[in-house]
Amino acid sequence: MTNLDLFVENGKKIIGVAANYRSLLKVLKREVPQVPEIFIKPTTSYITENEAIVIPNGFSVNQEVELGVIIGKKAKRVKENEAMDYVGGYCVALDMTATCKIKEARSKGGSWTLGKGFDTATPVSKFIPRSYIPDPYKLTLWCSVNGKMRQKGSTNDLVFNIPFLISYISKYITLEPNDLILTGSPPDMGPVKENDVIETGITDVVEVKFKVFNEN
Repeated sequence: MTNLDLFVENGKKIIGVAANYRSLLKVLKREVPQVPEIFIKPTTSYITENEAIVIPNGFSVNQEVELGVIIGKKAKRVKENEAMDYVGGYCVALDMTATCKIKEARSKGGSWTLGKGFDTATPVSKFIPRSYIPDPYKLTLWCSVNGKMRQKGSTNDLVFNIPFLISYISKYITLEPNDLILTGSPPDMGPVKENDVIETGITDVVEVKFKVFNEN
């Protein structure tokens, strides 16, 4: 497989999955969907630790912690029972979401691009080799803001698991080495503001910290 340590620099696509936790669907009072709802984020939205999350002027932004799956080799029309062979590794990620733009898009039937893809909207950890996570469904994702725990959830609550997502997405979009799939967020995401400090991680695996600023 390709060296994936530089997935941020070399990745071509970030593919997000909306509302992919059963506990979140309960909060939203939604039925379990038949297929995943996916969206694309530009790779210019990436930041890594020691870089700042910058809220664009006029935006209201929530944090969402997610397990990121990094693709290790080219995947096209992959069978679900072979899909894990295409996983190169993982990361913990924040899918920073401009709720104002998402609401506007929903009301007008428009695109989520501005709400999900603004600069600094995808903070990520370092690359975690697949061998470090033998079972990706026994992970605890967490996120705190200013030292107060805000999100905590288990990946065993995913609606669509990793093989299904890879198989489904690769039917329509070729996945390439270093591409990132964001698998969804547990509930209790919330707004962040200037000078907030967000800490997030996977228990016993990785943790990262980001500070929030307003756009000048």
